[in-house]
This record gives sequence, C-alpha cells and structure tokens, in this order.
Amino acid sequence: MNSTDFEPNWLSRRLESSSAVWSDACCLQDLALLHTGFSDYAPALDLNEKWPARWTTTWKFGRASVTSPVHDLDKVNLRRSIPVRRFTWRTDQFHRPGLEYLMATNRHHGFESHEEECLLLVSDFAASLVEALSQPFRLRFFANGKAIEHTPDFLLVTGSGLVLIDVRPAGRIKAEDGLKFAAAAEAALSAGWRYGVVVGWRQHVWTNVDALSAERRPLTDVLGIQGQLQEAAAQGPLPYGELVERCCLPAIGRAHAIHLLWNRRLGVDLSVPFGDASMVRLALPQHHRELER
Repeated sequence: MNSTDFEPNWLSRRLESSSAVWSDACCLQDLALLHTGFSDYAPALDLNEKWPARWTTTWKFGRASVTSPVHDLDKVNLRRSIPVRRFTWRTDQFHRPGLEYLMATNRHHGFESHEEECLLLVSDFAASLVEALSQPFRLRFFANGKAIEHTPDFLLVTGSGLVLIDVRPAGRIKAEDGLKFAAAAEAALSAGWRYGVVVGWRQHVWTNVDALSAERRPLTDVLGIQGQLQEAAAQGPLPYGELVERCCLPAIGRAHAIHLLWNRRLGVDLSVPFGDASMVRLALPQHHRELER
C-alpha cells in the first residue's frame, strides 16, 4: 500500500454510509468509526510552555522501566519495547483478553477486549502495518493541577507514520476517559504521530474482514488458480460466485479468491455482506500486498 493510507486529517475524513468501500483500496480510517468529542476536554489540560518536559511516558524494556519526558517520545527505541503492563487471564474477569496473530509482524499481539482484537485484525488488513505495540507506554499528564495516568491501547507503526490508538465502545466513554484521550492526543501530536479513538466499525466491515482473514496465511497454488481468477476479474467486475466458477476447480477457487482479496490482488465492497452476489474487481498494482508462499 502507499503512503496515503493515513492522511494528515484522518480524524476528520468520513465516507458517506451509502458509498462503496473497496477492500483493495481502503485504509483504516475508511473502516473505523472515530470519536472526536475528547477535544472538548483539551482546555482542562495543563499545557503551559513547559508541559512537554513535565509530562512523562514510562516504557518497559525487558525487566527495566524507563521514564522520560514527552518531548523525547521520538527518541524511544520502539522495537525493543514490550507492553508496559501484563495481560492477565482469570475465569471471573469481566473483559476478554487474548492474543491475535498478525501477518504483518508474523507473531501474536496481546489485547484486552474483543473490540481491541477487532482493531488488531482490521489494522493487519488495512493499516499498511509494519509493527503493532500493545499497551505501549504509560502517560503521566497534568490537568486542573492534578497528575493523572493513562495507558493507550496501541501504537501502530505503519508505512506512512505512527498512529496512537485507544479503543472504547461509544457507549462506554466517560468524562474521565475524554480527558485522558485529549492528553494522549496532545502527546501524540508533540511526537509527530497521529491519534484516534476507535469506537466501532462501519456496518459489515468487521464480519467481512474476519471472513477474508480465514485465508490470509500463505496458500500454495500448484494449479495456477490464482492466475485464472485474476484473468477472469480483469474482464470486468464479476459476482464472487460467478468468478470462482470460471476457474478449473471452483471449490478450491473459493479459498484462493479469498486469499487474493486479503492480499489486495482482488477487491470487494466491504460495506455490504460478503457472498456469492458480491461484486469482485481486479485490484490496481499499487494496492497489492506481497503474496507469501
């Protein structure tokens, strides 16, 4: 994917709900529902001229914790950091933590809720992802004269820059959350990062991306079925059911078609339920993700 996957004004960018969202050309902000109300809490933050030195972030590197001023955020060795707090599993806990495997990093990443799991999977598909850091650091900031702490959910390293993200369902955002989100946004801005609060997904996006992820792992193609599918799609958008019927073994073609959709060799509209009637098109070369064999 190209460097426009995250635009500078990504928080304000919106698509009409009735427009198509083609899987081969979409980016994360096309798919996510974003909360912007936290900006109302910015006036409560203590943002005098010395705030970048007064506010701090704490990172973990192995067993060691390192605290530094916010103005040094761009100097942190992200590759060596680990989650600032541990992921725990208990039978009686309210939230649902776990580990999600990402193709972009070839390893598992921790999450603390189903909503965070969704963010990881959609980011693996649409965020031009290079690295994903869960619970990356603990931010200590000041508001109304008081010290407050907040741990953002993810720091995504993408092909077009770094994006700090919090994940919270829209109905669960409280006033204290808004203040923490406003502080995280200021810290991210000071480092030249982007920031967003993901409260959900456009209709059908999550179920469609989840369906495509079923064939995201490397897939051997000894019969040349992927070439047959791409050749058929090049003749014009075709319904998914008709497209797979054009290859030598339609039953096997279904798996290869979904593999090509995940890897952006083919595209489908994510704004409607995926099925045999879904229109599939040939993706432009600049949108391709490298196929792993």
